[in-house]
Amino acid sequence: MTISRRDLLSASAALTLLPLFGARARAATLSREADIVVIGAGAAGIAAARRVMAAGRRVIVLEAAGQIGGRCLTDASSFEAPFDRGARWLHTPDSNALVRLARPAGIDVAPAPPSQKLRIGRRNARAGETENLLATLVRANRAIDEGARRGDMSCAAVLPKDLGDWSGTIDFILGAYATGKDLKDLSALDQFRAQDRAIDVASRQGLGALMLKLGESVPVALSTPATRVIWSGRDIGVETPMGRIAARGVIVTVSSNVLASGAIKFTPDLPKRQLDAAAKLSLGSYDRIALQFSGNPLGLGRDELMIEQSSDARTAALFANIGGTSLCTVDVAGAFGRGLAAQGEPAMVAFAVEWLTKLFGSDIKNAVKKSTATNWNAQPLIQGAMSAAVPGGQESRRVLIEPMGNLFIAGEATHETLWGTVDGAWESGERAADAALAKLAPVKPAEPEKKARTKRN
Repeated sequence: MTISRRDLLSASAALTLLPLFGARARAATLSREADIVVIGAGAAGIAAARRVMAAGRRVIVLEAAGQIGGRCLTDASSFEAPFDRGARWLHTPDSNALVRLARPAGIDVAPAPPSQKLRIGRRNARAGETENLLATLVRANRAIDEGARRGDMSCAAVLPKDLGDWSGTIDFILGAYATGKDLKDLSALDQFRAQDRAIDVASRQGLGALMLKLGESVPVALSTPATRVIWSGRDIGVETPMGRIAARGVIVTVSSNVLASGAIKFTPDLPKRQLDAAAKLSLGSYDRIALQFSGNPLGLGRDELMIEQSSDARTAALFANIGGTSLCTVDVAGAFGRGLAAQGEPAMVAFAVEWLTKLFGSDIKNAVKKSTATNWNAQPLIQGAMSAAVPGGQESRRVLIEPMGNLFIAGEATHETLWGTVDGAWESGERAADAALAKLAPVKPAEPEKKARTKRN
């Protein structure tokens, strides 16, 4: 069966810290002065730094973790294929800057699977059942769009009441799977304003590898957390455990949860308006359970995506036989995924095996050779997956990018239409860099060298 991205909203692009398995970006010596300091070396931070460098300005990126990439993190050595622990997809390749940058950097990108399987119990859905789900998805999307025109209420509050056997599936597809939050916790206006992400592409080497490539030329101080940002008056700078960096502008790209948590201190304090906005754009929960099988016990093809007709929130999405290998991932999200992740990796793996056994009826457990699971909620430098506005919170995205002197906020949470995506994070970083550069005085052109006078005989 074929389910389009608009209908299914295949948002496995969950943004999604462990040691990176693979090469590292160039670590920079900590400078004591820069035109602009960027906090965070995820997609937004790398994009901002590259933009500042292209303008001929001095920049230093502070990254608290031991590697760059943020929620783009790829394990390149544990399994038969690279395992994206966080973000997996890029969108709208024809207009996506990252797709254009990937190929010259030696990173392969390819379209996502053209179709997805729908499982009903232990069988594949019949054509009529698939069409029924698609029609129900269209009705649900229209109801959310119409509800958003009346006000910023929850998606669940505006859904049709007659979704029948598809109710749980709709909640998973449009809620937990797309955003990391259940529909009752989601702003209908945020969903309505989201840019269509109908075409997905993935990287064979993983999005973490792409970030490493794009960050190779960027001066990044790894394992260097920003502890305080001084952003008022002339005494602008960033404090770290290794010392203070004087700057003329600061771009903060940490997640909305980290920003709201107070982990980074600000002098003066951030305005309550911005802190409240970050809290209304809290991160959803989205985690991935990787299973390396012996053979192909599920009988699925290469890179097949599968969901089930679910009666409740205890469900998941399967991405099978990644890159033609026997590596499969089971994605869990929303309130159910959050609770499961809190129980730890053994419980997550046990659920994945139980869920696949229920759907395929084979001896899945004995076929598992190796497994692991992510837990982004427990990572103190991230604290979740991707931002999703609570009901009434959509306007908070605009609030986060309001001018605050020489302090600028970037990241996927600040993008009004591409929130929750690597694409949106990258674009927001470039946008923040442009705003920061506009505040600086123009660079003085170098004086031409005077020609030496030649002595006449």
